[in-house]
Amino acid sequence: MPAHKENRVLPYSPDQLFALVGDVESYPEFLPWCIAARNRKRERDGESELLWSDLIVGFKLIRERFTSKVTLTPDSDEAEARIDVEYVDGPLKFLRNHWVFVPREDGACELDFYVEFEFHSKILEKMIGALFHEAVTRMVGAFEKRAAELYGPGEASSAGVD
Repeated sequence: MPAHKENRVLPYSPDQLFALVGDVESYPEFLPWCIAARNRKRERDGESELLWSDLIVGFKLIRERFTSKVTLTPDSDEAEARIDVEYVDGPLKFLRNHWVFVPREDGACELDFYVEFEFHSKILEKMIGALFHEAVTRMVGAFEKRAAELYGPGEASSAGVD
């Protein structure tokens, strides 16, 4: 089962990064292998916004569509802003994914990213597993690059990969 955890300190506010990651429909503009994205349903659940999002991802001859429920929870007095992704439908057995946006005193944001999934197909699992960590690191980097495009270059970020 591929899993990846990454913490990065980025020179953007938690609100900026929360807005960027929560804008699922913009993913095809900057995210590697994301061919299409749409939110098919939106609703509120207390302080959180819920999105049912469809993504089409592709690499070479492989093209897959999957649906996930995305919970956007802004920061509050009790907790940091976070985005949680639950798998709904597609080629996976399951998906666990979260983004937590921790404010720092210097105005930057500590980004806590985690993803774990399993495919139904063991063949697809083997194909993806070999490239998984590199692909996820590249995807997180794409969000960082997009932040620089939207919000301007910040100070040099310190990155740590677990």
